[in-house]
Amino acid sequence: MKIALGGDHAGFEYKKALIEVLEAQGVETKDFGPYSTDSVDYPDYVHPLAKSVLAKEADLGILICGSANGVAITANKHAGIRAAICWNPELAELARGHNDANVVCIPARFVSLDEAKEIAKKFISSPFEGGRHANRVNKIDCI
Repeated sequence: MKIALGGDHAGFEYKKALIEVLEAQGVETKDFGPYSTDSVDYPDYVHPLAKSVLAKEADLGILICGSANGVAITANKHAGIRAAICWNPELAELARGHNDANVVCIPARFVSLDEAKEIAKKFISSPFEGGRHANRVNKIDCI
């Protein structure tokens, strides 16, 4: 499995920690930045990550910023990206299972690092349930 990670300066420390946790579990990661806590414009990192997920260069994406709103809004501008803001593992499981979310957006200023780790683990380990949910997911993208 390959996971793309990105966000903004508020999510930098969590992103760095998540990369360490994922790689220790044998998960391949791609860091789209930012690479420090210096203030940045999150779309500069979100758009390349979303394109990578759409191109199947990564299986899933994890975006981390202060509230998760900006990164989610930006990622969801890409048809085919289903970015979900999750602040606990149960929401991450539902986002994957019911919505086939391919990007999780974690609000670093509202969850602890341990919670962020659990959200990420649950997100990447949860399958899409398909069935009745597939019909709904297939109606999401605008053409």
